Amino acid sequence: MNFPALLENYWPFLALGLWFAYKWWNSRRVVALLPALKQRGAVLVDVRSAAEFAGGSAPGTVNIPLQELGRRLGEIPKTAPVVVCCASGTRSGMAKMLLKKNGYLEVHNVGTWSKLMG
Repeated sequence: MNFPALLENYWPFLALGLWFAYKWWNSRRVVALLPALKQRGAVLVDVRSAAEFAGGSAPGTVNIPLQELGRRLGEIPKTAPVVVCCASGTRSGMAKMLLKKNGYLEVHNVGTWSKLMG
């Protein structure tokens, strides 16, 4: 089988693999930026549910569940970097989009909350 045929038949798997690779790379990039972001007064927001947050969280994080984020934007200053996290990086990705849409200029998705523990 030639390369164009492989690409045509397997592009969904390639796209999925690239998506996971991007998520991995981006979370590592944000983890590397964390010391500087914290020094600049970053707000760390965990968008998991209150029950998930109660089961364990990273020190210094504020819990604003994703479904409440839109009505609680006033709790997050627009003047500081914002770092969002959740269980897998999916909800925090949605939170990042919501914050950016609402005028937050510097928002970072670290992915899982455990990456803030280091």
